[in-house]
This record gives sequence, structure tokens and C-alpha cells, in this order.
Amino acid sequence: MFAKLSDAAWTKREGLRKLREALGADNIRWVGGAIRDSLLGTEVNDVDCATLHHPDSVIELCRNAEIRTVPTGIEHGTVTAILKCGPVEITTLRHDVSTDGRRATVSFATDWKDDAARRDFTINALYAHPETLEITDFFSGLADLEARKVRFIGDARTRIREDHLRILRYFRFQARFGSELDEEAEEACSELASTLKGISRERIAAELISLLSLPNPHPTVHRMRKLGVLQQILPETCPSQIALLEQVIATEKEQGVSPEPMRRMGALLPALTEVAQTVAARLRLSRAQRAHLVSVAERKPADVNNPRALAYRETLPVATDRVLLQGGDITPLKGWETPQLPLKGGEIVARGVTAGPKVAATLRAVEDAWLAEGFPGRERVLELLDRELLR
Repeated sequence: MFAKLSDAAWTKREGLRKLREALGADNIRWVGGAIRDSLLGTEVNDVDCATLHHPDSVIELCRNAEIRTVPTGIEHGTVTAILKCGPVEITTLRHDVSTDGRRATVSFATDWKDDAARRDFTINALYAHPETLEITDFFSGLADLEARKVRFIGDARTRIREDHLRILRYFRFQARFGSELDEEAEEACSELASTLKGISRERIAAELISLLSLPNPHPTVHRMRKLGVLQQILPETCPSQIALLEQVIATEKEQGVSPEPMRRMGALLPALTEVAQTVAARLRLSRAQRAHLVSVAERKPADVNNPRALAYRETLPVATDRVLLQGGDITPLKGWETPQLPLKGGEIVARGVTAGPKVAATLRAVEDAWLAEGFPGRERVLELLDRELLR
């Protein structure tokens, strides 16, 4: 049973009304994810708009209404309106002139169905009139949404050949919305899996991270490997790693931990830093993501015994992930703030130790003992210092 679109809070945003008045209600439609998610009763983040107006007209009409715009993708007909309620992408109706699997050459259209026909899945090709909120469904997307079926618009192989990334988008949407599998889509993704090699690593990484951020991507990842898709983007993954992903997701649920894509990617890779470095470089992950993935790969059984010491040496997020990946309990880390060693190098010098390597070595030895004892207070730290100076 679908929720009513009229009950969705986002449809009542003041900024959208202003945009509707600027462009004319009959010249625009809300489209895509906002409609889909509203009908499913889930939170809507981004609102997208399709329009009959060409980009230059959109900019001019918005300027007249004192709405700031940014030409974020003007070569493809997209202008972003900056509203108080958030940015809204406004894209002129389009149809494809040519495609090469990575990018499309488009021309502007005047028919809403032409625009819908170039979209990927039926559940993403739902349009809503901005005033009446009447939904236009050209390709039975409502029925597919009710059946929780992710289905390509038209022939699946043709749609994938237009944009190879649609293979990964299919699995991400299937993991998020799907229940009933589409046999044609599954076969097409398997048959054309090798075309993913021509996609930029950044786009592949973005899709993979989005998939791994979902509540339970394990069944989908398992199926991706069975169909030969996962091997194209993560050839390092073997069945035991996919089984580990399933265990990690179960552990996260048991311990009330939110999904973390680098943790889950770490589960899909051997616990070897050189492998993590290779994958991070290949996917062109950010510096922070790369460091996290490599740190996770350094996990060892001792991590589980003293997670707070690990968090002190690394970071709380890294410690959390390394413990979870080994099935350990992260209760000691919840709500815990990493303390500072209550001892400075100058205090060691004041005890008669010559400044230099000896001070650093002494400080390190006291710190190791402090960690082993569970972060005792300053009085105990001074006792540990005395003991170390007597050696």
C-alpha cells in the first residue's frame, strides 16, 4: 500500500512553491527518487525537477524570481536552483542521440515520455505534477514499486550498453528496494559484466560505497559474485570474504552499530595491507578512506583483547572496525573518549634524564605500561615512571 504523495512533507516546502511559480506548474514535474521514496514512506533527501524550458530560459526565469542558479551540468541540460529548502536540480527534457557506454550525447525533447524512456529503471521514471501531485507513470513503475522489482526500462542489454555503470546501479537499487528478482536484468548484468572495465574507477567506487552503506548488502554482493560481476571490480574477493561480510553485518546488528562502507570493504578483502593499498589506489579512494582501509587490514587477534588500547594507538573508528571484523565486543569503546597520557617529556628530564632518545624511550615504555593497565590516573603513572627509571 503506497503512502500518499500529498502527505510528503517535502512537497510543501516554501522554496519549491517559489520555483513552481517561477517556471510555471505545467512546465515542470517533480521526478525520480523523491516520488519513489515518498510512495514507499521513506525519507526524501534530494528533489529533482524535469522541465520543458531550455537551460538558458530556466536561468532567466529563476533570475527574475530572485532564485540563484548554478550551471552544474548545463551541457546536459541541468541547472541547480539554490533554494532555502536546499538545492534542486532542474533538467530539460532530453532524449539520447548517441551513447558509448560511458557518456551520452543528448538533445532536448518536448515529450515527457521521451525523457522517461532514457532513464534507467521503471521505478525512477515517475513524474508528479507540482500542483496536483498527480503521478504520470509511462512504464509500469508503480506496479514494479509495489512488487519491489527493479526492472530496466525497455531491453536490459540495450540500457546497459548505453551506460555500463547501470550494472552496478541495478544491484544497488536491488539491494535497497528489491524483493522479486528480474531474470532479464540479472542475465544482462552477468552477460555484460566485463563492460565495467571501461568505467572510471571513481564512478565504480561511488557505486560500491553506496551499496556497502545499505543495511544488508550481503545477499546482493553474494549474487554479484555468482553472476561474475563482483570479479570485475573486486577480483581480490573470494567466498570466505563474502561470508565474513555476512558475519560482520550480523555483528553490527547485534551490537547496534551503523553500517560503515570501509569496514565492509575490509571484510571483502584479505587482511593484507598491500592488498588494501592496491584496491584503494585502483578505486581512487580519498586519502582518508585509503588510510582507514589500510588500517583495517592490519587487524590481528590481540585487537579484541584491549580495544581501548587499540583506539588510543589508532582511532576509535579504526579500533571499532578491527574489533567488529574479528567478532569482538565493542562495548568498551561506546561513549569512551580517548585520554591523554598524564606525563610530559619535560618531567622525565626533570628527573635527571638527558634530553634526547632516552627521554622518548622512557616515555614510550611508561605509555605501554599505562595502556596495559587500562589507563590508570596520574599517581599510578608516576609510579610507572619511577619503576622505569630504576631499570
